[in-house]
Amino acid sequence: MADNPLEGAAFADGPPVDDASVRTARHAETAPRLAKALGDAAHQLDLCATGCQYTASFTIRDLKEHPEHLPPLPQLTRAQYTALEKVAQGGTSVSRSLRGGRESIRAGDGSTLHSTPFTVLANNKLIRVHRGTSAFLDQSVTVTAAGRLALDTQKPTRTPATAMAKAPAPAAAGRRR
Repeated sequence: MADNPLEGAAFADGPPVDDASVRTARHAETAPRLAKALGDAAHQLDLCATGCQYTASFTIRDLKEHPEHLPPLPQLTRAQYTALEKVAQGGTSVSRSLRGGRESIRAGDGSTLHSTPFTVLANNKLIRVHRGTSAFLDQSVTVTAAGRLALDTQKPTRTPATAMAKAPAPAAAGRRR
């Protein structure tokens, strides 16, 4: 745009501003320069993204090697870890029905997430629900930096096995009459 700062300005001895041929000539001259500038900017943004990914991966590696520097994160249960993984895959949304105001949480793969582990994740700020202008429109859900760190540094824990049911006592030995 700096190549054509006077796009709409008229000159004393120049052609009229409305002259389509002049405007077409100016655009033809500027378009390649503008395309090159935008291409350079896109390349620089790509390099920045690559640098950020390297930095983040090295940070995660260092935190795994030195867990004493980890920020305090809640220990996730298997259900919470699974819910967090599904949210991290993308496309998770929360919707509220018009009747009764019940919330429904759908993962990107179409499965339904249970509200209890989802609420624990939200309360611990491992996920963020992007509240829109309406309480009845679908609200997108994303994983926070703390949630990604929890995914990278924790393994899902097993939920405690339920106590086995007690076997019935053997019948008393004896004769039947």
